[in-house]
Amino acid sequence: QVQLVESGGGLVQAGGSLRLSCAVSGITFSINAFGWYRQAPGKQRELVARISSGRSTNYADSVKGRFTISRDNAKNTVYLQMNSLKPEDTAVYYCKVKPTLYVEYWGQGTQVTVSS
Repeated sequence: QVQLVESGGGLVQAGGSLRLSCAVSGITFSINAFGWYRQAPGKQRELVARISSGRSTNYADSVKGRFTISRDNAKNTVYLQMNSLKPEDTAVYYCKVKPTLYVEYWGQGTQVTVSS
């Protein structure tokens, strides 16, 4: 079975940093792209960052220059390094993979709260 397990969320002050991890099992990790998404209460879930199998990256404009997505194929883990955090970054952060046209998998989410 496919599993994505996020960790690393927590409560930080504005300007602080967190590193989120997504541990992946049940798929061939190296050939898949992954995305980090976030959802705040009352808002749409939005793409924050993605990384391809070739390590090309894309970021939402709101996080460019502050967040970095990376992957460690040996550890089957995707990371999101979040620096210079702002209160508007507060959300539940989810890891996602879509290994086929027909199926996508999401982690359970990890809460990030940034205080002012």
